[in-house]
Amino acid sequence: MKTDPMAGADDASPEVLALAKVVARLRAEVAELEGLAATTAVLERAKGVLMVREGLTAEAAYEALAGAAARRGRTLMEECWITLGGIRSRSRSRTAKAAPAAPAAPPAPDGPPAANAEPPQDGDGADRSVFSSGRYVAGGRADGPFPGVLARLAASLAGARGPQDTAGILHAALRDPLGVDGVMIYRLDESGRLGLVGHTGIDAMLAAQWQDIPPVAGVAAVEVITSGRPCWLEDPERDAEAYRLIGPPRRWPTRAWLPVPGEGRVSGAIGFLRAEPGPFDAAQRELLLQAVRLCGGSLRLVEHREGAPGDEEVAAVQKIFDVLSGAAILLSPLRSPTGEVEDYRIEAAAPESVDVAGRRGKELVGRRVLETYPTVAGTPLWYGYLDALETGSTYEGEPFSYREVVAGVPATSVYSVRATRLAGRLIVSWVRHDAGAREASRLAALQRLGNLGWADWNLTTDTINWSEQVYAIFDRAPGQGPMTLEELPHHLVPDDLPALAEAVQRLLGEGAPIDQPFRITTDGGVRHLRIVAEAETDALGAPVEVHGFFQDLSPQRDAELALGASERANLVQRGVLKAERAIAARLQHALLPVPEQSIELVGLRVDIAYMPSDSGVNVGGDWYSAIELPDRSALFVVGDVAGHGLDAVGTMAQLRFTAKGMIITGSALPDAMARLNTLLLHTAAGMSSAATATMIMARYWPEERRLAWVRAGHPPPLLVRGGEARFLTPPQGILLGAWADAVYGQETLELEPGDHLILYTDGLVEVPGESMDHGLGRLAAAAAEAMGGSCQDPLARVLAELRPAGRDDVCVLDIQVPPY
Repeated sequence: MKTDPMAGADDASPEVLALAKVVARLRAEVAELEGLAATTAVLERAKGVLMVREGLTAEAAYEALAGAAARRGRTLMEECWITLGGIRSRSRSRTAKAAPAAPAAPPAPDGPPAANAEPPQDGDGADRSVFSSGRYVAGGRADGPFPGVLARLAASLAGARGPQDTAGILHAALRDPLGVDGVMIYRLDESGRLGLVGHTGIDAMLAAQWQDIPPVAGVAAVEVITSGRPCWLEDPERDAEAYRLIGPPRRWPTRAWLPVPGEGRVSGAIGFLRAEPGPFDAAQRELLLQAVRLCGGSLRLVEHREGAPGDEEVAAVQKIFDVLSGAAILLSPLRSPTGEVEDYRIEAAAPESVDVAGRRGKELVGRRVLETYPTVAGTPLWYGYLDALETGSTYEGEPFSYREVVAGVPATSVYSVRATRLAGRLIVSWVRHDAGAREASRLAALQRLGNLGWADWNLTTDTINWSEQVYAIFDRAPGQGPMTLEELPHHLVPDDLPALAEAVQRLLGEGAPIDQPFRITTDGGVRHLRIVAEAETDALGAPVEVHGFFQDLSPQRDAELALGASERANLVQRGVLKAERAIAARLQHALLPVPEQSIELVGLRVDIAYMPSDSGVNVGGDWYSAIELPDRSALFVVGDVAGHGLDAVGTMAQLRFTAKGMIITGSALPDAMARLNTLLLHTAAGMSSAATATMIMARYWPEERRLAWVRAGHPPPLLVRGGEARFLTPPQGILLGAWADAVYGQETLELEPGDHLILYTDGLVEVPGESMDHGLGRLAAAAAEAMGGSCQDPLARVLAELRPAGRDDVCVLDIQVPPY
């Protein structure tokens, strides 16, 4: 005779009724899970038998079992037991034929086993013979290269209790036939992140590193779940460029990531890491796919145990909670068949939500209120939740104490709770009120961080109390006690004494509050302090107590002084730089006048463009020279001195005039360039920083139309001939001022009618963040288009096309041979 656990319920209190319901429901859930685990194991074993015996896939085996059960009027579990019983009886028949002396086993009954009967076991000789002779289907063919692997795997997976067991079973089954060295199982959670729920063959440090994966690109497991397609990684070098590989490629040169189907979607991924190099062949791939399909049952069982993922509303609330300060949770009501609220489940929680046991944030999600906090049943809080849920009114309860035993130690806290309805759920927030120790700790932290401390003066008893921070502010040992008002003036800076004395007189005489800065001298130097105080008066208006605080403003004052000094220095520096720029600009204009139009020189037309930089006070060192020499030849020079300002302009003047002088007095171009290099090295010896420059010098003889040129680290000239542009091959030569033994070579070129030869500085082609080759390519394309046709001002068109950035000076010479 069974006893009704709810007998006498009419006389029980609401708390007892609520707890009895919780206990009954938990027992029912345990029984349900136990039954589900048992039936899932039977189903997986029956599927494995059909896969081996009939050569079916996991999905086809399930369909065959379900179809046979429907045709014969049986349940799916009855059909599974009969399938397993048939295997056992046939195995015993074969054993009887092989050993006549052994008694034959009776045939299996046509129906499910009795309730107390033991299920068929796979440990006897019959089952081993069936599994060892099983067939494996690869590419539609039976008797593949891996006989019995899937059958043994199916039998082992029937007893898996979770993803960790599944990972170990897969590793053991596939290590020998495929060389699988490691297995990792990931599951997709509600937020789209991947969690490592099972692994084997992976060291603990690597597993911890890859325990949680956000939904980012470049991770094979994420791609597999997103696309639903397998990912075969078989080329370590190429794979490392496309994916973030787990562990070193040399340890696992080949990997396979396969999707795990869930309820209508891909719910996870399994990774197989192999120490053997080389790709997976077709049979190996098919075996891995079939193995993952077999794992679906055990993994889905765990999903059922852990609960289905939350809906979109819960996910949206959790996203808001994630950026919310304070404690807040989302409660979903759990109702009985009659519609009464029996409990609440925590669906989402803010990170700062902490309960009395120290559980925080996501640790609270999934818990039920009465299971976690049983003494809440029947309290005003419980009824406040019900009222807020039913009426939509906001519940704000009085502070109450909650007591819970944690690790055998009673813990009590005081809470103020607020609950508001949201679309059939409750948003619950709370404030925790603890005793004075925590408040004292917070006050001490506040004083330390604000560098301030409180002080009280009792004028009647002439006693003073200081907080600990005031002693630190005054650099005074606590053993000396507080400083009296009479002692304070001895520590003040004399200039501040009158103002502070006047403020204290107002405080003590009139009872007026004060806020006064002053300075004191300590062993560590002068400190800038502030006193804020007010007085309490008696019935006659006379001050009897003073309350206030001291604050150390020395760091702020030091910062203000440093900032003021910096501002003054900046103003002075700006004035100096402005004057220097004006002088440098005037000097540059005097040394390097730029003509307003083209010049004619020994039968050539030379267009000149000079554009100074727009970078504030800087004046650069770009320069040119185009002159006729005494022997009726012409000299063309373009140079660029490193740096800006007066030093750059001075170095430019030295090079420009020295180059002219050496060429006019008969020096060859390579010799002149070598002497200019020596000049810069000698100049740098007496300067604080080394001076360097790049340069191109060219000499043109009109009778022969021959051009000789040398260069020192400068971009090569551009020749435009017949509508095509090409850069001249530069001779040997590094920049000036870099190396004493530098050698400079010379190249020659015969110009033809209609040719354009462009000499330029790097400001024309350089763009920050871009290689020089891109800029040179743009210059060649623009020059070929502008100078290959009938453009009236080709140089202006080239400059308009390139649009130099303006961060550096630009100097350009367009040397044109008339078309005759």
